[in-house]
Amino acid sequence: MSPQAPASRRFAQVDVFGAEPLRGNPLAVVVDSGGLDTAAMQRFANWTNLSETTFLLPPSHPDADYAVRIFTPAHELPFAGHPTLGSCHAWLQAGGRPADPDVVVQECGAGLVRVRRDPGRLAFAAPPLLRSGPVDDATLRRALTMIGADEADVVDAAWAANGPGWLAILMADAERVLALRPGAGDLDIGVVAPRPPGEAAAFEIRAFFPDHGLLLEDPVTGSLNASVAQWLIATGRATPPYTVVQGTALGRAGRVAISADADGTVWVGGATVTCVDGTVAIP
Repeated sequence: MSPQAPASRRFAQVDVFGAEPLRGNPLAVVVDSGGLDTAAMQRFANWTNLSETTFLLPPSHPDADYAVRIFTPAHELPFAGHPTLGSCHAWLQAGGRPADPDVVVQECGAGLVRVRRDPGRLAFAAPPLLRSGPVDDATLRRALTMIGADEADVVDAAWAANGPGWLAILMADAERVLALRPGAGDLDIGVVAPRPPGEAAAFEIRAFFPDHGLLLEDPVTGSLNASVAQWLIATGRATPPYTVVQGTALGRAGRVAISADADGTVWVGGATVTCVDGTVAIP
């Protein structure tokens, strides 16, 4: 007897934060994820081999519109930025109707995250930092060795963890950030620097994460942009609204819009577009 065919589930691949389609960060979204266990989700995320794959589920919290689980090829994350916007986009495209037409509420491992429907883009409210404050000298030196930088390049550094455990490094010069050549490492490292005055974007940013002992680069990273924005605004180094460029070193054209409310809430926004729409069979 032939084995039973796996269920066909609605699937989308969404480009997030791109200045145009296919220039941002792709996200795989399984829209109909009911009945999948953690092991099946992890296997599928490993198979897609994208930085993140998400699985949409009915919410358990009464204030949430939907729930999402977020997986890298190797493990589950409580929160991530481009998966939040891409998942919200896919949920809306599939016919999801939020209780508030202007703000969608996502339930994830980090709790409830608000996603605002701005003209031409979605924006999520930056979650509170789980870890902040100065980085000890030994850890900073180790991080600089991982990315091929010198202590003289550093203006400031701080922990900026909001799910992923980002160590944020501020440099004075965007060209120096683009010249970095990461090697081996075991830290999540974000490096940011101001772009030249008068340009449309205020900052250049790069995100590096460990994978089997090496540091890989993420094309466009919502979680890092959220935590770095909170840090830069709090220290008076950035004034919202402003735009961040990411992905330049990878040939991408990521654009991240940072804004803030009067109450201090930081919003991280960008374009979302469906590039693949169909079904997928997951055993």
